[in-house]
Amino acid sequence: MGISNKLHYIDWIILSVTLVFIVAYGTYITRKNANVQDYIKGGNDSKWWTIGLSVMATQASAITFLSTPGQAFHSGMGFVQFYFGLPIAMIIICVVFIPIYHKLKVYTAYEFLEGRFDLKTRSLAAILFLIQRGLAAGITIFAPAIILSAVLGWDLLTLNIIIGFLVIIYTVSGGTKAVNVTQKQQMIIIFTGMLIAFFMIMSQLPANITFKNALEIAGASNKMEVLDFSFDLSNRYTVWTGVLGGTFLMLSYFGTDQSQVQRYLSGKSVRESQLGLIFNGLLKVPMQFFILLIGVMVFVFYQFNPSPLNFNPGANEAIEKSIYVEEYQQLKQEHINIENNKKALFADGFQIEEKEQIQDLNTRDLALKAKSKVIIDKIDKENTLDKIESNDKDYVFIHFILNNLPRGLIGLLLAVILSAAMSSTASELNALASTTAMDLYKRNIKEEKSDEHFVKASKWFTLAWGIIAISVACVANLFDNLIQLVNIIGSIFYGNVLGIFLLAFFFKKVNGNSVFKSAVITQILICSIYYFGIYKLESQDLEPVVSYLWLNFIGCILVLFFSLAFVFKSINRQSKITLIVTSLVIFKITYDILNDVSLNIIHVLSLIVLFFFLGFFSIDKTILNEK
Repeated sequence: MGISNKLHYIDWIILSVTLVFIVAYGTYITRKNANVQDYIKGGNDSKWWTIGLSVMATQASAITFLSTPGQAFHSGMGFVQFYFGLPIAMIIICVVFIPIYHKLKVYTAYEFLEGRFDLKTRSLAAILFLIQRGLAAGITIFAPAIILSAVLGWDLLTLNIIIGFLVIIYTVSGGTKAVNVTQKQQMIIIFTGMLIAFFMIMSQLPANITFKNALEIAGASNKMEVLDFSFDLSNRYTVWTGVLGGTFLMLSYFGTDQSQVQRYLSGKSVRESQLGLIFNGLLKVPMQFFILLIGVMVFVFYQFNPSPLNFNPGANEAIEKSIYVEEYQQLKQEHINIENNKKALFADGFQIEEKEQIQDLNTRDLALKAKSKVIIDKIDKENTLDKIESNDKDYVFIHFILNNLPRGLIGLLLAVILSAAMSSTASELNALASTTAMDLYKRNIKEEKSDEHFVKASKWFTLAWGIIAISVACVANLFDNLIQLVNIIGSIFYGNVLGIFLLAFFFKKVNGNSVFKSAVITQILICSIYYFGIYKLESQDLEPVVSYLWLNFIGCILVLFFSLAFVFKSINRQSKITLIVTSLVIFKITYDILNDVSLNIIHVLSLIVLFFFLGFFSIDKTILNEK
C-alpha cells in the first residue's frame, strides 16, 4: 500500500533536486575522460580527504542507513563490534598493500597476482570478486527500492530499473573520477541528514526525558550492551568475531576488493592513499556507533509513542486479507496494553528502580512479536505468489521517518538513503567493469588494443554489470536483514581471496599452481560449510555451527593450509611452523565442533597464527624492488 500522500511537495523538490544534481554533476565534471588512466584510476590526482570520503561512501550503502538503525532497535548496540577489526585492517593495508600496489602501478588488485603467481590465479581471484560483488550490487539497488516502494506504492521491478539506470548514467560517462567526485557531495548529504535525524528524535521525546534518561531507558531494555566477550562461535557479534573475524573480513574487503582498492589507487601518492584509509579507519567506527545510537533512540521514542506490532507494511496488509486477522488483532491489543503500561511507568520520568518492570514488559512484548512473526510466516507459506517477510528490521527507520519527521526533512532523509545507495552501487559497477576489462578482457582476449578501445569496453562492461545488478535486485528476497545478507555474501568469498593475497605477500616459495588448486578446494569447502553448517540449520531454527563472520577466518586459514601443504618440501622454516600451527587450529576447531566442547582455545591459537603472519614473515622485498 503506497503512502506517498505523506510526502509534501517540498519533500519531492528536495529529493528530486538532490538526485538530479548528483547525476548531472558526476556526468558533467568528468565528461572529458579519454584514456584508461583517467577512466579507471581517476587520473591519479585524488587527495586524501577525497579518498577517505569515497572509501566511506562505497561501504556506507543504503543498507547501512536502512538496516543498521533497525538492527539497533531490535538487538541494541552490539552490532558495532562487527567493525572492531577495521582500524587494525587499515594499518596493515597502509603498511603492506598500498606501497606494493602503487609501486607496481596496477589498475586492479588482481593484476598484482599474475606477476607474483600466474594468469590463472589472477583470473580466478578476479572471477571470485565478480561473483560476490555482482550479487552485492544487486542488493544495494534492492534496498532503496523497498523504501520507495513503501513511499510511492510503485512495484519493485520499476524502482529497481529506475535506481539502477540513474547510477549507470554517470558511472558509464565518467568512470572512477565520476564516482569519486560525486561521493564527496553524497557524504556531505549523508552526514547532514543523519545529524538532523538524531536531533529531531531527541526533540520529540517528552520534555522531562533528557539524553541521559534516554540512555538509561535504553540500558534498562538491554539496548546499550556494546561489548560481548563470550567465546561462543555461534554468536554473530562479539568482541572476538569483530577483532578476529572482522579483521579478516576488512582486510579482504579494503585490501583485495576492487570496489575499494580502486578508490585509493586513484590517490596522488602513496601518502595520500594511506592518509585516506587512516581517515576512514578513525571515522568509520564512531560513524557506525552513531547510526546504531539513532536506532536505539528510535526505540526510546517508541516507548512513549504508538508503534506497530510489525513494521513491515506488506506483512500487515497480507494479515488483513488472511484468516488470521482476528488472532493478530488480539496480539495487537496486548501490544497496545503493554505500551500503555510503559507510558504509565514513564509518566513522571524514568526511575532506575523501574528497570525490572521495564524488562518484564519488553520481554512480554518480544513474545508478542515472536507470535506475530509465526502468523506472518504461516501466511508466507500459504502464499505462493509473493514473498511475505516477517523480519521488519529494514522497515523500522523508514517508518519513523515517514510518520514523525516534518515536511522537508522526509525528503532530505530519503535523499540520504538514496545517495548512499547510488554511491555504493556506482563504486561496485565501476570496479566490476574495471576488473572485467583489465583482468579478463584485456589480459585474455584483446591485449594489443588502444586506450580508446579499452575505455569504450569499460563503458560497455559498466552497462552490462548494471543490467546484471538490476536483474539480481529484481529477484532478491529479504534474508534475515539486508546488511547481514551483504556481509554473508562477502564472508563466503573474502577469506579465500585474502588468503591468496597473504600468500602472495608473505610466502616466497609458494607457486601459482598450488595457490590455484588450494583456492578452488577452499571455495568448495566454504560454500559447503555455509550451506550445511549455517543456512540449513538456521532455516530449521537451529544454532549454526559457526557464525558466518568466521567464514572469513576459516577460508583464509584453509587456503594457506592447502597451499603450504602442497609445497611443504620447498618452504622455509617459519612457513613450516605456520603450517603446523594452522593444522592444529583446523584440527581443534573440528574436534570441538564435533564434541560440543568449549572453544576458548581457538582464539588463543588464532592469535598465534596472526602473530606468525605479521611478525615472523618478512614481505617478499623483491616485489617492492621491481622497476
